[in-house]
Amino acid sequence: MTITRLDPGSRMSEAVIHGDTVYLAGQVGEEGADIATQTRTALAEVDALLARVGSSKSQLLQMIVWLADMDDFAAMNAVYDAWIDPANPPVRACGEARLATPGYRVEFIATAAR
Repeated sequence: MTITRLDPGSRMSEAVIHGDTVYLAGQVGEEGADIATQTRTALAEVDALLARVGSSKSQLLQMIVWLADMDDFAAMNAVYDAWIDPANPPVRACGEARLATPGYRVEFIATAAR
């Protein structure tokens, strides 16, 4: 089965397509912005990448959410809940982790069908 890599770099690709499954690299918002802004920006990046590969948020299979601080959980969820397709929610996990850059507060890792 063919594997297609979108925007491959020396360390990672923005997305990898294997069959009808799409794996997205972690998407983050604007460094240093508040959690709501970072969430909106990161989810817009998820939307854009999914569109590039012929998918959409209604075809999400899994969403992994990393928060730099679980105190941001409610504010992140307020934006996420307004964004997600309520008829087709993916499985989801959310945890706290130190992100690669201190100015990032949230990272979304998505897997979708297409």
